[in-house]
Amino acid sequence: MKLTVLGFLGGYPSHGDGTSSYLLEADGFKLLIDFGSGALLSLEKITDPLTIDAMILTHYHNDHIADVGVMQYYWQLHAERPREAVLPIYGHQEDQQHFDSLDWPKSTKKVAYNPDAELKIGPFKINFQKTHHPVTAYALRIEDIKTGKVLAFTADSAYFEGLKEICKDADLLLTDTNFFSNKTGQKWHMTTAETGKLATDSNVKKVLLSHLPADNDTDRLINETKKAITKDIPVMVAKTHLVVQM
Repeated sequence: MKLTVLGFLGGYPSHGDGTSSYLLEADGFKLLIDFGSGALLSLEKITDPLTIDAMILTHYHNDHIADVGVMQYYWQLHAERPREAVLPIYGHQEDQQHFDSLDWPKSTKKVAYNPDAELKIGPFKINFQKTHHPVTAYALRIEDIKTGKVLAFTADSAYFEGLKEICKDADLLLTDTNFFSNKTGQKWHMTTAETGKLATDSNVKKVLLSHLPADNDTDRLINETKKAITKDIPVMVAKTHLVVQM
């Protein structure tokens, strides 16, 4: 199972980097996880967008779905469909307007996931955990059925104890780490210290910090996260086209 970072910033693109979007591949299957601003251009640099098999959205904030519309146009305006006649986009139905917009003629089709049930997409089985965020959002636990490798993605969320179960023993924990440890007040994203605690408590094998502020200090992000981890767990910071094998 291979994860490629297409975009990793929270809120808005900056310095040539886009917002949350990831490509997960296993057994020849290509799954997009969220598709934020700049994602299509980033994707084009590594693969043909028409070869994507499916997309899944954790929630409908613009920094996670901004390029869904241009992906729909891309599919609509290209006749070649080497893998899928139309691109299935999986989303939740708790925001019906956004969910309905995933349908686009001769381009994409909306597919509802039930967050209370396991979902199978290609070689993956996916389970969900509702997060603490201003809009309905879901963390994902994605397992490669053949190898048993697990990616846990917190999506956007403030820290809460319930995230531990969805992240338990994951081979890679992909986290919303938008704040340094000294952040106070209302938080709808996690701090470095909270990510470190989640990684420790969940017994994950590796951590990838994402949903980062535009002007981030990479060394500080890593050092603060490592300081909060009480086990030997490698910590990486997301960057465009970073590849992580599981």
